[in-house]
Amino acid sequence: MTTRDSKDPDLRRSLTLLWEGRQPGRRGPRSRLSVELIAQAAVKVADADGLEALSMQRIAAELGYSTMSLYNHVPSKDLLLEVAADVGAGAPPNLDDAADFREAVRLWAGALWAGFHRRPWILRVPLDHAPVGPNQLAWLDRLLRPLLAAGLTGGEARAAALHLTAVVRGTAQISTSMAGQYKRDDGIPHTDADLTHVVADLIDPENYPALTAVHAAEVAAGPRQTSKDALPFELAFGVDRFLDGLQTWAAAKSR
Repeated sequence: MTTRDSKDPDLRRSLTLLWEGRQPGRRGPRSRLSVELIAQAAVKVADADGLEALSMQRIAAELGYSTMSLYNHVPSKDLLLEVAADVGAGAPPNLDDAADFREAVRLWAGALWAGFHRRPWILRVPLDHAPVGPNQLAWLDRLLRPLLAAGLTGGEARAAALHLTAVVRGTAQISTSMAGQYKRDDGIPHTDADLTHVVADLIDPENYPALTAVHAAEVAAGPRQTSKDALPFELAFGVDRFLDGLQTWAAAKSR
């Protein structure tokens, strides 16, 4: 992901669109057609038919306006995707009832994971600058709170949040991509277990000794159980080990 300076006109245009109607103190009548209305229609289309179906023409037809009317509010397809991803992200989870910072972070990761699986098309929206939309910033703010409470400084908390977001997003991207590709075609494995057995039959133990050992251990262990807060093993392991390191490091720093 590349970042852009706040003076970049493209970033300023993104900020203007993403925050339209949320700035206090604006007076006067509002147009019936708005960025938020367009974004909501885009989310509806993407939920139903995927990101490929998303176009200005399709959104205009859904709303009953001309395509040029939409361009007066959202000047490009890239910006349409950006506002749709922010609206599609929704509000972050409430973490106030979490017992400690660790539980709060795990709840946050589980909610983000569920959101990506509910709307996998968000994972395919290009990122050419740091998220600046109100919903995406709300997700970041909600994660920063327990990290700051754990004793991390501002810069440390932001770096930790970036890594945690990357872990959840990257793992979800692999998971949803696999589910959408190899499971829908005939003639190839339709479950993760089937795929594991096929790969185990193909690999040569002499050339892939570690991979052979891992596959053998996984087959012997059987299906893994989802953790109590609904985090799948492939995600829970990475998040928990990261939190182990944070706790140990924060405790050592406090001493």
